[in-house]
Amino acid sequence: MPENTKHLLLVEDEAAAREVWAERLVEHGFDVDQVDTGERAIERLAEFAFDIVITDLRLPGLDGTHVLQAALDRYPEIICIIVTGYGTVKDAVEAIKRGAADFVTKPFQFDELLHALNSALEQRRLKSENAYLRSQLQERYKFEGIIGRSPAMRALFQLLETVSSAASTILITGETGTGKEIVARAIHHNSPRRVQRFIALNCGAIPETLLEAELFGHVRGAFTGAIGTRQGRLEQAHKGTLFLDEVGTMSPALQMKLLRVLQEREFERIGDTHTIKVDVRVIGATNSDLPKMVGAGQFREDLYYRLNVIPIHLPPLRDRKEDIPLLVQHFLKKFSGQDPSSQPPTPDSRLPELSHRSRELSVSQQALRCLMAHSWPGNVRQLENTIERGVALSGGRSQLEVADLTAEIQNASQVTVAPEVHFPADGIDFEDYVGSIERELIRHSLEKTGGNKGQAARLLNLKRTTLVEKLKRLGAAAPSF
Repeated sequence: MPENTKHLLLVEDEAAAREVWAERLVEHGFDVDQVDTGERAIERLAEFAFDIVITDLRLPGLDGTHVLQAALDRYPEIICIIVTGYGTVKDAVEAIKRGAADFVTKPFQFDELLHALNSALEQRRLKSENAYLRSQLQERYKFEGIIGRSPAMRALFQLLETVSSAASTILITGETGTGKEIVARAIHHNSPRRVQRFIALNCGAIPETLLEAELFGHVRGAFTGAIGTRQGRLEQAHKGTLFLDEVGTMSPALQMKLLRVLQEREFERIGDTHTIKVDVRVIGATNSDLPKMVGAGQFREDLYYRLNVIPIHLPPLRDRKEDIPLLVQHFLKKFSGQDPSSQPPTPDSRLPELSHRSRELSVSQQALRCLMAHSWPGNVRQLENTIERGVALSGGRSQLEVADLTAEIQNASQVTVAPEVHFPADGIDFEDYVGSIERELIRHSLEKTGGNKGQAARLLNLKRTTLVEKLKRLGAAAPSF
């Protein structure tokens, strides 16, 4: 049966009328189940999740209001239409208040019933779309655990939505701590391979002598210590996704073997002559400059192009500082116990683990300014560790303060790098020089925010009105504004 077929429960005690209605409904594409009592209707509702219920209001035994209540209690999104006689219109109106979508008064033409049905289905569709759009607006800064609303992150989310359904190889680049594995997992969990395994292997964390065996597996006796046959990560990821982190650390020999896998989708375990076919999506990641390594002969050019079918670059945190407040709030909830998904199950309910952390926490504006001013060489991972430390040091307080941050971060907002000034013999025009610096700061802030004055003002720690006034004042000398 097509997935868009609507399953309808028709509840009517007059057999002749019920059968005629059912026949016409089937002709219009509905799958109809007929019952003649309220009791039987409630039994069927317990057995099957119908899309629609059409019930007479007056039934022997339990009446239509009981059917309506049972349907809505079990399935809040179900469509209920009441059929009523002239004398019970008031009751039908009461049913609408209780959640029925519409009512039809006997005697009626079938087109009246069909119109009520189609109107109710359209209303539900619009309601569903509106709910989806609202959820998209609310979650526009999230994608499978990745958080941000900066232009760079919005572009990243759009790219991830596009490429997740493809089977192409992906190369994720970015500095340490930018979340390359989180992105790889997000791609896997939004792909057709989501029901299969996601296997991760950090190529830089395993000695070169063991990495090949870890990747391809081995048979018994292949080398000293190989006391049994073992599957490699490639074989474990069959039908799923293999994530190779720090792929730039691979030796040339291993690069050649990986290239063959990407080309032929086959390999042999170490010490074996049997060829194993695999269906696996490979996602590579690196914080190295692979094109530079290719130029230096340290990484195979053909392998680079095989990996770099779909390139994804993750921006460093210092280039998307407008995302820091969002990330701070996320980590505060995670480490203060406000996010239930972050709390491990407690072995003994009488002794709740870290119960003192289950509290609502915020961050002071002064502390947030320090966090925004820091350069974050360790990126999101460093910020996460900083917030975890701050939560641990905050004791029973409800707000993180500057004192809860490291000295390096506390001093970040006080560091201002002044450009080197070369004084000519006759000196400089102070007002013109300061104005040129101000002009450049404003220009850079507007370029970074795509011309958004509100965001540019936040980057400069100015009020929007102040920035607008400065733009007016500098307008004559800065036509590029």
